[in-house]
Amino acid sequence: MKKGRRRPAFFDVAGYIIMILIMAIVILPLLWMLVSSFKSDAEVIQWPPHFFPEKWVTDQYEYVLKTIPVLRMLGNTVIFAGSVTVISLFFDSLSAYAFGRMHFRGRKLLFSIMLLTMMIPFQVVMIPLYLEEFKMGILNTYAGLILPRAASAYGIYMLTSFFAGIPKELDEAARIDGMKERQIYARIIMPLAKPALVTLGIYHFMNNWNDLLYPMMLTSSVDMRTLSAGLAVLVGSNSIKFGPTLAATVISIAPLLVLFLSGQRFFMEGIATQGMKE
Repeated sequence: MKKGRRRPAFFDVAGYIIMILIMAIVILPLLWMLVSSFKSDAEVIQWPPHFFPEKWVTDQYEYVLKTIPVLRMLGNTVIFAGSVTVISLFFDSLSAYAFGRMHFRGRKLLFSIMLLTMMIPFQVVMIPLYLEEFKMGILNTYAGLILPRAASAYGIYMLTSFFAGIPKELDEAARIDGMKERQIYARIIMPLAKPALVTLGIYHFMNNWNDLLYPMMLTSSVDMRTLSAGLAVLVGSNSIKFGPTLAATVISIAPLLVLFLSGQRFFMEGIATQGMKE
């Protein structure tokens, strides 16, 4: 009996140790990057390395602000990623409601075609997309960045799976009370899908925030560049400056960390809700 009681305690301790190791592997590089952004160039590349700088300096951030228009690029990235997230959530949820809660002819065929588009790499459509935007005259504009990503096949698939797990009895009761489809969608389904919407919203925002090829292809002026494109220009210069690169990276990922930490509990709610449905 004693041996049987000791085994759960042993596995608990082992689990805590593994979690601490994983946490250290994830957090330590971020801490090193943050601390190193306040080092001089010589301290960043010195060997053996020191975790904390001998003297805390802000020269790296000043250099980044002088070299590239970081604030302008940060604003462009917020507008691009934020607008795509909001618009995509709206259209994704509408499509998911139709696929997951309604019955109409050709529903399965359309859903299958939509899923097939997820297998097409962006490199296949980038040239036709560029030519189309050139003919429409929306290159190097916010509209040109936002419109092609107004909906997402992955987002529709994810929300369709979530919507399909909500009891259909709620729809039937609402229709008996005289509600129409748009009212059921807005008053019943959307509030229940809040964890899934927040999770998908964070995914959309992070995906578009970190994207490099797409915004670089569709923008040509410095005033329209996103932050990832600006960092690529900074890193791709003739002589790489490690300190400013670290400082610019901190500026780039700080909003994402804040967004992820603020929406972390919704990830847990979404996982718990999905587990209960299954």
